[in-house]
Amino acid sequence: MTHDSDKLIRQLSLVAYLMAEQRPVTARDVKNNVEGYANMGDEAFARRYYADRSELQGLGVPITSGRDEFTGEELYNLRQDQYFLPPIDLTDAELAALQTAFYLLEGQFAYAEPLRLALQNLALGRSADRIDPGPQTAQIELLGGVYTPEVAQRLAKLELAISKQRTIRFEYYTISRDVESPRTINPYGLYELAGNWYMVGDDLDVEEEGQRRKTFRVSRIRGEIKFATRRERDFRIPADFNVTHYRDRPPWYLENEERGTAELEVSAEATWLVNRLFGRHGGIEEQDDGSALFTTPYSSLEQLRSWILSLGGRVRPLAPSKLVSGLDEDLRRIAKVHSGPPAEPAPASPAGGSPAAHDTPPPSGRQQGPVAPERFALLQALLAFLLEKCGDEPSATVSSADIRTRFHLSQQELQEHLDLLNLVNFGGGCYAVYCATQNGSVLVDKELYGDTFRRPARLSPLEAKALLRALDVVAPLVAAEAHSSLDTVREKVEAAFGQFSITDTPAPHQPGDEESAVTMLNEGVRQRRLVRIGYLSRSSNEFSERVVEPYLLRRDERGWYVEAWDRSRDARRTFKVAYVRDAELLDERYEPRMAMSDLDVQLGGEVGTARLLVAPSRARWELEGRPGVTRMADGSAIVDVTYGSLEWLVPEVLRYRGEAEVLDPPHVRTRVAAAAKELRAQLKEPNPAG
Repeated sequence: MTHDSDKLIRQLSLVAYLMAEQRPVTARDVKNNVEGYANMGDEAFARRYYADRSELQGLGVPITSGRDEFTGEELYNLRQDQYFLPPIDLTDAELAALQTAFYLLEGQFAYAEPLRLALQNLALGRSADRIDPGPQTAQIELLGGVYTPEVAQRLAKLELAISKQRTIRFEYYTISRDVESPRTINPYGLYELAGNWYMVGDDLDVEEEGQRRKTFRVSRIRGEIKFATRRERDFRIPADFNVTHYRDRPPWYLENEERGTAELEVSAEATWLVNRLFGRHGGIEEQDDGSALFTTPYSSLEQLRSWILSLGGRVRPLAPSKLVSGLDEDLRRIAKVHSGPPAEPAPASPAGGSPAAHDTPPPSGRQQGPVAPERFALLQALLAFLLEKCGDEPSATVSSADIRTRFHLSQQELQEHLDLLNLVNFGGGCYAVYCATQNGSVLVDKELYGDTFRRPARLSPLEAKALLRALDVVAPLVAAEAHSSLDTVREKVEAAFGQFSITDTPAPHQPGDEESAVTMLNEGVRQRRLVRIGYLSRSSNEFSERVVEPYLLRRDERGWYVEAWDRSRDARRTFKVAYVRDAELLDERYEPRMAMSDLDVQLGGEVGTARLLVAPSRARWELEGRPGVTRMADGSAIVDVTYGSLEWLVPEVLRYRGEAEVLDPPHVRTRVAAAAKELRAQLKEPNPAG
């Protein structure tokens, strides 16, 4: 039996003993009665017991300690009301909402397995046949272009380091300087943004303490993540740390140092959009004509200029002067590189890939969730499930296939877990359960203390994180599918977390108009009903009312999109939901069209592929984040971009600020040059506001 299995038996036996006693016990009591401690010397026992107790507390098992007022001895206790999951009154619709979240995210979610365990605990004792998650009306792609099994393993190690507050060491690739260097980090929290995972922590190699807080992209960690010391704990997460602050920063304010404040004039038709997306990152003063003055702090003028260009003239820079002049230079450069014949690319690099590229190919299709489940939590859930099947009877027969399906186990894994549970004991032959496999079934005998563990244990911190993150990602769809208040579901689930705070997990995104639009469109998909939308076109300043037949919602690294038939234009269209100002579900239903039977291609007024030459200064990011990019011998890169309409493609090219040139097709190249010249002339016009 492996060292890990020995530890699991010992820890489960410790929990079983404390739960059975239901009184404060001494360390000597534990040593004499719990499997795995009896034959140790006092010093070895003290080290092992302290480590086990610390690990269990980290997993959410609330073992408390206090001193005997008469003898002065340390006493340990585990109260049943603190250990078990408190009753949580989830309706079938609410439970279906959570299962819908799991279905949508499975294989596309770094916390799929902890999410599975959490839902199993919440559903224990309920008939799974009554739970119908409803039709799938959305696709969610959370795995970014650099998401690999190796990144998944790093996430698991980082979660462990954060929960144990352990200092870690690793090699890190700094893409802006194209160098690798060793880092020593106190990790504080993880968050996901645009399909990529980031870790926030203090870089101990930085001498100036106020400059130590850094954000690291998990995919850029190289090699193995190692603990820097052998201590049980190296640091404490600062009380004022809030990982949500880092996740929600605008793209132009990603560094720690604020370098100034920008003043931007927003056109009347775009005021609502800027306010929705970035209003919380600055101040918006609306004018009488509907336009607005947007002030926002920045740390990167380059990123701010890129965002302004993506809005195609709806935002005019007013200050600082280097923002105005820099944007003018960007547009001049874009027009110049798209004038005359296209550049001749350098030969392809023999290496073909990028020095920043991931080491292993990304997984294809739906995979088992990359963050492995906590074995302790899985064994807890399995024990409660088997005992619950016994009910008030001393034994039960359970289908082996049902258990494997429910807990996502192979037959060998199931047998290994049952063997471990059979060894959990705490002195004098006191066991909780005995299980044997026979003819495709599991025979369960409930032992003397079996009833003690029939109820599900509290959610572990990792399971709690999985639920919070899942609800955050699919919030609009869960609300629509379940016909229930998502806030109510969240409140009920959060109540099950108990006293363990989750400071390293971002707070949920605050629901707003975009979420409401997603919910309304998803309802249109489910009921095959028309939806009226107010939509801001990206290629012009036109705001128009559309009546659409919504067919599918999808979420990728750029946000939510709806695939629809636009009755106002009598054509297939892909709408970015962020640009939908409002949505109304109409009474009229529609019959699905044959023209919408294939939703796997990008749709729009024009479908094609543009070939871009990306300059060496920008190529590393493309090589890292896009599939199918070709690295050239001079450090540049060739990128093939599939597009559904010019109104989508042209702002995408402008965002590169002249660091990407359209090589073909010619008409796209001509349109980008014209757009740059028009926008440059527009921004040079006198400001009407003075």
